[in-house]
Amino acid sequence: MLKRISDRVASAEMTVAALLAGAVTLLVLLNIVTRAMGQAIYWVDELAIYCMVWMTFISTSAVLKKRRGVSVTILTDLLPVALRRWLTVFSDVMILGFALILFVLCWRWYSPLALMQAGFDFQAFQSETFNFMYSENTNTLGIKKFWVWLVLPVFSLSLGIHALLNLLDSLSGSQQKMTGEPT
Repeated sequence: MLKRISDRVASAEMTVAALLAGAVTLLVLLNIVTRAMGQAIYWVDELAIYCMVWMTFISTSAVLKKRRGVSVTILTDLLPVALRRWLTVFSDVMILGFALILFVLCWRWYSPLALMQAGFDFQAFQSETFNFMYSENTNTLGIKKFWVWLVLPVFSLSLGIHALLNLLDSLSGSQQKMTGEPT
């Protein structure tokens, strides 16, 4: 079941990342045209940056699920298969640990329980917690920045799902079957 969830999340991530990549391209082209005409649309730069950030986080999660991240394998290629397997497990544990720590930090940052206790009243939330994340606006778009920052908890959740599946695969030995490593 976890594999099915991870596969569906990864598929959705790649679709969203592709759409965001297209949006970045179109926004940059729009920016070039409007600047060349002397009628620059200033919010386009900011939106392109946010699309790029979201695309990067979302695609990174999918790439790590597939174990296709950039790596230097000169040393690990020289190691025995058993040691390589344990290094893969160690890597999976580190990625899962990172995802969990990031999720905990995002939970503390967003403070959803305190926000609910404040009745979703941002002013009351701010005065009780001294957390002003819900009141800060973007520079030119004028939307609340917490919407932009939402990529971090989304990333931590999807990365956690993928990392847990990868760890379970590594521990069961099915990672060797997937990569074609000798047993």
